Amino acid sequence: MLPKIILHNSISLDGSLTNFEVNMGLHYQIAGKYNADARLIGSNTIKVGIELFGGDVPPEEKKDFEKPERSGNLPYWVIPDTKGILKGLLHTCRRFEYCKGIIVLISEETPEEYVRHLKERDYDYHVVGKRHIDLKKSLELLSEKYSVSTILADTGRILGNLLLNHGFVSEISLLVHPVIVGNKSYNIFSNVNKNIKLKLRKKETLEKKYLWLVYAFEN
Repeated sequence: MLPKIILHNSISLDGSLTNFEVNMGLHYQIAGKYNADARLIGSNTIKVGIELFGGDVPPEEKKDFEKPERSGNLPYWVIPDTKGILKGLLHTCRRFEYCKGIIVLISEETPEEYVRHLKERDYDYHVVGKRHIDLKKSLELLSEKYSVSTILADTGRILGNLLLNHGFVSEISLLVHPVIVGNKSYNIFSNVNKNIKLKLRKKETLEKKYLWLVYAFEN
């Protein structure tokens, strides 16, 4: 059985994922309410986040070559990274105290140098596709090997839209910010290739100006 996937994003009033200041505290507060077994985050999303909020990347230390020992109640971070763009950056994710462990999804065409990088640092990694990630195979792997039943997809447009196009998403959670981005908008759903009917499950006003909307899929 495939895990349940909740697509969780912070957006502007006109549906942009970028070019506005996200209330990260509220964003992650909502994410924590789902108690997901895993967080699915795109490698580009992580790289941009590090560049925007992380400052200078700290050098690796000896401890970064070992898996951390943390509570089993914490979620895994599952990161598709077929091109190895997080080489030299992954340790910043591993250090995050609310992450149980990192699982990297790669393909047969992932650079061997990156595969060695993962091996040397004892990351869990899995080849789940020839050139691109096979999403269904990846979800089956997470369910069978890691007992993942619920995934929070806190990711960008590309991966989020792929999940929607393949019909893998069960619920959409949106934290709507009171700002209009306008002609710089990077629309959250612009690569969805079909009409998707939804029903509103939750509508909640937060801090008197943010709107949390939760939609489920109609059968």
